[in-house]
Amino acid sequence: MTKKENTWILDILVRYVLSGLCFFIIPVFYFVFKPITIWLVSLILGIFYSVSVQGNVLLFSGNMSVEIIDACIAGSAYFLLLILNLLTREINILKRIGLFLFCFLSLFFLNVVRLLILIPLFLNNSSNFDFAHKLFWFVLSIVFVVLIWILGTLIFRIKKIPVYSDVIKIIEQARYKCKN
Repeated sequence: MTKKENTWILDILVRYVLSGLCFFIIPVFYFVFKPITIWLVSLILGIFYSVSVQGNVLLFSGNMSVEIIDACIAGSAYFLLLILNLLTREINILKRIGLFLFCFLSLFFLNVVRLLILIPLFLNNSSNFDFAHKLFWFVLSIVFVVLIWILGTLIFRIKKIPVYSDVIKIIEQARYKCKN
């Protein structure tokens, strides 16, 4: 095998092994993003409400409280964006880090905005809370991840498609080897 062949094979192996190992770091997303999400949401809501934080619960005057559970943090969405990043070939390390930061910061921002919309609906006993909560949970969470990924690939000019581009490369190389 040539050096070039060894390089792309090693690249695929490293990226896919790292992707597999990422399953073990899912709790890290919650560990990192839960406190900063709670802190930022309580800070912003503190402008409009009397709010205090006790662990992962936001306490509001009038004996109202909102518990920020793991699902509210969207750890699986961070995980998916990381996996998409790792499973996309031909991205240099600086561009990969930039894409990673863009995706994570965008998701964090959108998640905070989501909570800033839902919590006041809940506190005001809005009849729209259940609908809005389910809309964010079942539809917009997927839309957020897809749009963040697409926007990130456009901003960073990434032409390859996760997994698909690797499969095409492997097929092309196998065909080339069969002909020679």
